Amino acid sequence: MSLNDELAAFYEDFHRTLPKQVSDTIKDSTRDFRESFRSPAAVQVGQRFPEFRLADATGKQVASADLLAQGALLITFYRGEWCPYCNLALKALQRHVRDFKAKGVTLVAISPELPNQALTTQQKNELEFTVLSDVGNQLAKRLGILFPQPDSMRPVFAGHAIDLAVRNGDDSLEVPVPATFLVDRLGTIRNAFVDPDYTKRIEPATALEWMDALG
Repeated sequence: MSLNDELAAFYEDFHRTLPKQVSDTIKDSTRDFRESFRSPAAVQVGQRFPEFRLADATGKQVASADLLAQGALLITFYRGEWCPYCNLALKALQRHVRDFKAKGVTLVAISPELPNQALTTQQKNELEFTVLSDVGNQLAKRLGILFPQPDSMRPVFAGHAIDLAVRNGDDSLEVPVPATFLVDRLGTIRNAFVDPDYTKRIEPATALEWMDALG
């Protein structure tokens, strides 16, 4: 089963168990954002990936320049440890970490969650790659991949005991579009997967094809 088949199956099971009002609220939020998202406003292939310095799961500052000194990067954005779609996607990428490394590519995952939450994500999913905290979604904003979730989602989060203010350090409900970028060692974006529907993610096999083309 592909990752997106797995995600689709989870989606169907998840919404089947929800009260109709809650399910409709989530679906409406996703549909409205998908219809309003302007892909040309997001960073494009061929552009430079913005330089960054972000804290890892231990609070240590990690600079993009230092990561690029080791080679190409596969940078994936996720919404948070609370998002089951994100956890499935991260686990799928984890299964190919050694394949990525064999091709000279370092995998990095980024979310708006505070470092202590990033550590939880890393431990929960047994991730062997760097997880960074884009607090306040500053990098996501520069990339044009911000998803400002509507206030109608607040009762949904509350009903599932998800407190984004505690997890992210602010009460905005803003999260990144779960995008993935292949950045060459010079810092240029060579490939990008940006889909405003957070239930869709890059297949690891596609990322490996990107890397083969990178040479």
